[in-house]
Amino acid sequence: MNKKKERTILYPGSFDPLTLGHLDLIRRAAKIFDKVYVGVLVNPYKKSLFSVEERVIMICRITADLPQVEVVSFGGLLIEFCHKLGIRCILRGLRDQGDFEAEIKVAQGLKVLDPDLETVFLGTDPHYSYLSSSMVREVASGGGDVSAFVPDGLAPLVAEKYKEKAMT
Repeated sequence: MNKKKERTILYPGSFDPLTLGHLDLIRRAAKIFDKVYVGVLVNPYKKSLFSVEERVIMICRITADLPQVEVVSFGGLLIEFCHKLGIRCILRGLRDQGDFEAEIKVAQGLKVLDPDLETVFLGTDPHYSYLSSSMVREVASGGGDVSAFVPDGLAPLVAEKYKEKAMT
C-alpha cells in the first residue's frame, strides 16, 4: 500500500492585524497544501496592537471555513518551531522587489541552518500589493476606516483598539 505523505506548510508572521493580503495567501496555500499552519509570532520586543491570543482567536474565526488551516502561536527561532512540528516548508508572500530581496536572504539563511527546509514564495495578488499590517495600523491610528483592508468584522476591532489607546 502506497501511503501519501501529507504536504504541510507554515505561514509565519505577526498578523497584527490580519489583512486581506494575508487571508488571500492562506486561502491559496490551502488549495495547494494538505495542512497549513498559520504561525502567529510572539515577539516580546515589539509592541503589538493585539495580543497574541487575540490574533490567534481572530485568525481562527476568519479561517473557520478552511478545515486544513490550523492557527498556532510560537516564540523563539522559526527553525526550532518548524522542527517541533515536523514542518519542512515555509510560506512567504512577496509584494514587490523589496520583499523578495529581504525574504530571499532569510530563506538562504534558513537553508544554511537546515538544508532540508524549503521556503515557498507566492506572489501577492495585485489587488493587495500595497497592503501591509503597518499601513492598516497607520490608517486606523488616524481614525480612518480600514474595512477595505481587513477581513469582514476586523475593522471595528481595530478601531476599538485605538479608542482604548486614546483613553489611556
